[in-house]
Amino acid sequence: MARKAKRIECDGKTRQTLETMAKSHSEEARLVRRSRIVLGCLDGKQIKDIASELGEQADVIIKWRGRFEAEGVAGLRDAPRPGKPVTYGAAWRASVLQKLSEAPPHPYARWDGPLLASALNTSGDAVQRLLKKEGVQLARMRTWCVSTDPEFTAKAADIVGLYLNPPENAVVLSVDEKPGIQALSRTTGYVKTRSGKMVKAVKSTYRRNGTQTLFAALEVATGLLHGRTAKRKRRVDFLSFMDDVLSELPSSETAHYHVILDNYCIHKRCDEWLAAHPNVTFHYTPTSASWLNQVEIWFNLLSRKVLRGASFDDTDALARAIEAYIKAYNESAEPFVWKKREVYGSQITNTLASLCG
Repeated sequence: MARKAKRIECDGKTRQTLETMAKSHSEEARLVRRSRIVLGCLDGKQIKDIASELGEQADVIIKWRGRFEAEGVAGLRDAPRPGKPVTYGAAWRASVLQKLSEAPPHPYARWDGPLLASALNTSGDAVQRLLKKEGVQLARMRTWCVSTDPEFTAKAADIVGLYLNPPENAVVLSVDEKPGIQALSRTTGYVKTRSGKMVKAVKSTYRRNGTQTLFAALEVATGLLHGRTAKRKRRVDFLSFMDDVLSELPSSETAHYHVILDNYCIHKRCDEWLAAHPNVTFHYTPTSASWLNQVEIWFNLLSRKVLRGASFDDTDALARAIEAYIKAYNESAEPFVWKKREVYGSQITNTLASLCG
């Protein structure tokens, strides 16, 4: 005589959950089957009929009926299994991070994955997996400059104020020089790498043809760039360049020119020139804070677009290339949207263990 499934009951909410799981296309297949088994038992079907309908063994139906009766829907999920003991657990992770806070063995300057694994007598693959998981990149470095100027706040506020809210009838100029730009003659072109990618090629040998200094003044409000190349970077050259810039700007009896400069020596001791130009005020960035000067952004553009990987047979060719870029840039110049990225842990007091929490 066929056995009937033991009569079990549940509330309406639980049954609705079971019916949803039984019809699901995204739930685990084993949970779908177990939900259907329990629904058959709730409907009072015979065990043989449920087994035949679902292709299960009778003892399987009895097992999940009992689990549901004892634990509800949660009982349909697999119970925790002991499995293999954890080899690389919390204690091992702590030992790796602790080792990274120690100095590497002589004569190495820094840790890397294989050296770390050797020092701990552990798996190199496991070390690499942990470093990747924790976001630790031992081969990468970041540098930054932290100003120790006691008047940093006042000086920085003065310059940022000129950027964001300049005085009425004021022209704000960001001025600096890029010295020692080398005119290098070298073979350039393109090559195809073993991976099939085409990259810019620059021959390792080159000939030096002298250097140029670029004096540059950026109009903060418009983005226009005034520039002049020179052989040297003397104070007399700097002041001569400033005369040229003022002559190129629209003249006005009420206009005042605010010039942002770093603390390089040729920018100081210009009292005689400033006395002759009472409508010009120099504003100096804090020490070790040249990033406050917007013209540094433009110098970066010049390096990437004109200088890097280029070849110049003499300094005149270099000067012509720079002047041509300034002309092309000014045709579509726009003011910079200036911001400073915040640096965390800039005093280098954190260990990797504390950073990884």
